[in-house]
Amino acid sequence: MESPVINVNPAKVETACMIVPVFKDGDLLPAADKLDDASERLIGQLLDRGDFEPSLGNVQLIPFAPGLGAERLLLVGLGERAKCGEGQLIKALDAAFATIVKLPLDDVAATFTDVPVGERDTAWKARVTLEAAHRACYRFDDFKSQPAPAPRLKSLTLLVSDQDETPQAELGARIGSAVGEGVSLTRTLGNLPGNVCTPRYLAEQAQKLAADTDGTLDVEILDEDALKALGANALLSVGQGSEEPSRLIIMQYRGAEDPDEAPHVLVGKGITFDSGGISLKPGAGMDEMKFDMCGAASVFGTMKTVLALKPKINIIGVVASAENMPDGRAIKPGDIVKTLKGLNVEILNTDAEGRMALCDALSYIERFKPASVVDIATLTGAAIIALGHHASGLLSNDDDLALDLLDAGENAWDRAWHLPLWDEYQSQLDSNFADLAHIGGRPAGTITAACFLSRFADAYPWAHLDIAGTAWSSGEKKGASGRPVGLLTQYLLDRETEANETRPSVE
Repeated sequence: MESPVINVNPAKVETACMIVPVFKDGDLLPAADKLDDASERLIGQLLDRGDFEPSLGNVQLIPFAPGLGAERLLLVGLGERAKCGEGQLIKALDAAFATIVKLPLDDVAATFTDVPVGERDTAWKARVTLEAAHRACYRFDDFKSQPAPAPRLKSLTLLVSDQDETPQAELGARIGSAVGEGVSLTRTLGNLPGNVCTPRYLAEQAQKLAADTDGTLDVEILDEDALKALGANALLSVGQGSEEPSRLIIMQYRGAEDPDEAPHVLVGKGITFDSGGISLKPGAGMDEMKFDMCGAASVFGTMKTVLALKPKINIIGVVASAENMPDGRAIKPGDIVKTLKGLNVEILNTDAEGRMALCDALSYIERFKPASVVDIATLTGAAIIALGHHASGLLSNDDDLALDLLDAGENAWDRAWHLPLWDEYQSQLDSNFADLAHIGGRPAGTITAACFLSRFADAYPWAHLDIAGTAWSSGEKKGASGRPVGLLTQYLLDRETEANETRPSVE
């Protein structure tokens, strides 16, 4: 999607539709005021007569716009001015673009950079505008024999009222478009059925991602023979009851001037279908276990975003992928597995398979001597009980890393909540028969899952994002959300800024 930024009188902008945000109270915003003047108070009259109620998310299409370059106006309610924050703006954006994509429009223009949102700058408002447009345009109809017509929107022009803000808006639009594309890839991988999106399919997608670049992404795929030779028995144990072979996928992006600069590593849980194994899940809702690879999908989406933005840091995306199925060869409760790290783990419930796949990946990446590691996983139902579907759970062995991720989530409006990782919880993993058990019982299930992972992440700053409650929606709007691509992208962009500030200048 093209996203030009212009600083002109909005009344003269030629577009199929001009999107105009309006508050319930106070004066019109600058662009809306100019449009109102040029159209003989068209907007003001609609408000005065009560023909348009600018409550939050309410929209009204004006099919003719006399005196304006725009063929149509779309008024979007912002609600009360004093209550306008990030969430309110994003709700208004989603409402606007949900209407736009239903119309036969190739190009639109928007004036959302006028909207005052706390301390958020023009770059942020441009970014979330583009993200909302991509979100609205997304469709997953690969398996529909008669798909609905796809949105026609190809260009979104952003208007800024101050010429000096143009570079900010251009930067925000560039980031928002890249994040939007990454989120779309994440959603598609999550939405694909398990008979299509297998570990081998994910490996092929990594190779395709690399083939579409100019050599900035290197991909290595470890098959089951390589994993056996490596000693990655925990990952292999998850998939041993499946006909689908497991894979460890490594994607290396070298953006730093120094190819040996310590990389930032993202590790995604890629369980392409989770039946629970021998500890079989209930049948109701089991179809949603195709979403158990959404952590891996978010790594793919973030790597796609990285390839578009080309930050000057080194980044590695790792996906531990398997299918968890019941079979005569499947791992059983009570079995003991020797991990890549050398620790022996007692399996108490085969439905807690994600941590087994991840623990070998976390051991494997020690060889990269990472600056930071973030793993992303739909790991525990307990995260949904604790946080619902709004915040991802965050646990870390490094307080600075945790704060960086929390800040990134706030900036991207893709938020997480910090849970404790205290030593007192570790005793719940004690085993009578092995070095540790892989689950710690019902109390603090999200925390003890992270405690297990922490045993394999002691060589570097590490954080764990439990996205079980945020990776997808159920019910009528069932589908992958694309989270936390926004958070991860912002975290990496912040590391680039930090690296630029600390690198020695070149004389």
